[in-house]
Amino acid sequence: MWDRLWINARLATMDGEGYGAVPEGAIATQGARIAWVGRQADLPGAPDRLAAIVEDAAGAWVTPGLIDCHTHLVHGGDRAREFAMRLHGASYEEIARAGGGIVSTVAATRAAGEDDLLASARKRLDALAAEGVTTVEIKSGYGLDLATEAKMLRVAGRLGQESSLRVRRSFLGAHAVPPEDREHPDRYLDRVVEEMLPAIARDGLADAVDAFGEKIAFSPVEVERVFRAAKALGLPVKLHADQLSDQDGAALAARFGALSADHLEYTSESGAKEMGRAGTVAVLLPGAFYFLRETQLPPVGAFRRHGVAMALATDNNPGTSPATSLLLMLNMGCTLFRLTPEEALAGVTRNAARALGLAEECGRLVPGLAADLAFWDVADPAELSYRIAYNPCRAVIRAGRQV
Repeated sequence: MWDRLWINARLATMDGEGYGAVPEGAIATQGARIAWVGRQADLPGAPDRLAAIVEDAAGAWVTPGLIDCHTHLVHGGDRAREFAMRLHGASYEEIARAGGGIVSTVAATRAAGEDDLLASARKRLDALAAEGVTTVEIKSGYGLDLATEAKMLRVAGRLGQESSLRVRRSFLGAHAVPPEDREHPDRYLDRVVEEMLPAIARDGLADAVDAFGEKIAFSPVEVERVFRAAKALGLPVKLHADQLSDQDGAALAARFGALSADHLEYTSESGAKEMGRAGTVAVLLPGAFYFLRETQLPPVGAFRRHGVAMALATDNNPGTSPATSLLLMLNMGCTLFRLTPEEALAGVTRNAARALGLAEECGRLVPGLAADLAFWDVADPAELSYRIAYNPCRAVIRAGRQV
């Protein structure tokens, strides 16, 4: 017998075209895996003879558990003060001179203990989980020294252990140059490549390596150096690419077979084409676009033309996207970037799974994949993208167990 069977469900399997909808469906789990998916009429017997527990979904739509594939969830402090300063007309330089910007987050994160970082991040994680999220990627990058980067990644690991969610960790040592190395950026990059990355890999603290490729961060040559080191250690790569200018970051990410390239507002047609060839996922981050009041839209049309899978994520971070609602990102992806509701939901399920190297683990309702399910009181899956500041999530199952 199966462990659990839900009947009278409407399934958005996210397998195949559109939602992969099964309007009169049933879904069963065995242990931590999906055991059966299909039309209720095709069940191989009476429900009470097939499963130990049979539940009536009462017409709820069931989707894969949502996936937030780009966050900076673990960090110290906040940047609310500089947000207010910006609205009063302060420039970036003025904010930096007043101790704001990434420097303030680095200082706060270095000063915070692991338990303090865990407590603050847990609140943000709980907000995501309440909206049907079952998988979260968490980056380091606010330590910019080995001790603090490792501390952030340990906290991310504890979040996964102490919650019921799946957590993937990305090492983002190449996020910015720390204040103590401002005059010697090459010296800092040496430490990232020669000291930090090997130690992080040795201790099993990261599932992937990320970098910020931009004029204000790291050049293509510097990113290549980080990526070569990551690949030599057996770690997949991803890239903050083309957010503020076209640095050919999309093509660079594709050349290294990156899991994803993220932001991408300034990506060229040729960059999109290279991503399509490489199978690199485009992770769109409408929260940062909105918060920074950007006007350059990511080239969604080019991604469609070249068959680039598009994901959506919160980019939760204290400086440019203090967002803890993945459902809001669905709406923003549609209203700001003109994604369809089908594309938006795919962006937080099957395509987000691809962006984390988890395409054969989660993101679709398919037998054999993880039993990560979200139940929604909606009339149509498009409603998940349509509503604002409304959470219709009825229940969440992670690895076969109620969250």
